[in-house]
Amino acid sequence: MNTKRSALEVFLIFLKLGFTAFGGPVAHLAFFREEFVTRKRWLTESDYSEIVALCQFLPGPASSQVGLTIGLTRAGYLGSVAAWLGFTMPSAILLMVLALGYTNFGDIMPSGLLVGLKIVTVAVVAQAVWGMAKSICIDTARISIMLLSAIVILSSQHTLIPLIVIIIAGFVGMFLFKSGQSSNDSQINIAMSKRAGFTWIAIFFSLLIGLPVIELFYQQPLISLVSSFFRTGSLVFGGGHVVLPLLEAEVVQTGWVSKEAFLVGYGATQAVPGPLFTFAAFLGGVLNGPISGILGTFIALFAIFLPSFLLVFGVLPFWQTLRLNPKIKAALIGVNACVVGVLFAALYQPVFISGVSQTSHFIGVILAFTGLMFWKLPPWLVVILGGLIGAVLL
Repeated sequence: MNTKRSALEVFLIFLKLGFTAFGGPVAHLAFFREEFVTRKRWLTESDYSEIVALCQFLPGPASSQVGLTIGLTRAGYLGSVAAWLGFTMPSAILLMVLALGYTNFGDIMPSGLLVGLKIVTVAVVAQAVWGMAKSICIDTARISIMLLSAIVILSSQHTLIPLIVIIIAGFVGMFLFKSGQSSNDSQINIAMSKRAGFTWIAIFFSLLIGLPVIELFYQQPLISLVSSFFRTGSLVFGGGHVVLPLLEAEVVQTGWVSKEAFLVGYGATQAVPGPLFTFAAFLGGVLNGPISGILGTFIALFAIFLPSFLLVFGVLPFWQTLRLNPKIKAALIGVNACVVGVLFAALYQPVFISGVSQTSHFIGVILAFTGLMFWKLPPWLVVILGGLIGAVLL
């Protein structure tokens, strides 16, 4: 397979997703599943669930890391970069432009647009949960793991609970299932050596520890900026929204960004597609200091996403070996069922709660879900129609 040609294909598909994947990380995972499991068939349902579970273990933006992994399986390192560029570029450019004139942002955003997009997000995530449950949760044991996982997560809003539940589900699966029960043949193929994995992990820890040390001796704006955003991207567990308090501590409390600009940027990030981590593009553009504008955007964006690349590249070679172990394969059956439960819980909180507050919103969810499930409309079209209807009528 021609790697460059495959990387271009990856880029174009993720670019389409980058323009249409509204709704936050849970919705992004739903869009990815529809594109790469249902439509393109690049991955089996089981493979996709394993990738999601693995990325839940890693710090950083889970949906972006899933995208990096999918790109890597298709076209190597170049494919991983292509996936990130395609998925991140649309929202990053929009936020950079908004950063340059953020004081006028509130006058040009129709108030109903965000409402319409949230309504569509509920339908998109519901479709993904339904499809994954039918494919993965095929017996009473797996259905039970799915439901119990969802109940536990809904009962506690602590950011580490999903990670803990996935670990427990893995141990349960190890003793409850036989690896032979998983009938899907893996389509994950990553040609990376363990030596390469060690190298990437070593680079990650060298930067995480070394950048603050260098900052102590060299008070340079560039070093401080890279260190701050790299540290933030390295320490986020529990979903993209957890990055907000970390960024607030790094840029507002230090005086780099005003509180008003931070809140405007957060609102703008909610209204654009793509990963929440592109909030860094806005913050880099409004920095108070010698680095800001377009240069600040590129530096902040590169620094906050760099840990995701290093961790994905570092962990995957070892994961490829571990997942072939019979005990690990049995554990993954439990983990896969748990991942469906994680998404099931997220369908209610935060997706449904934030998107549906009155009867007309729920009617919109029903229509969007019908369009996806039964009228077989493409998700990008449903997103566009939902946004336009919301902007006009809500």
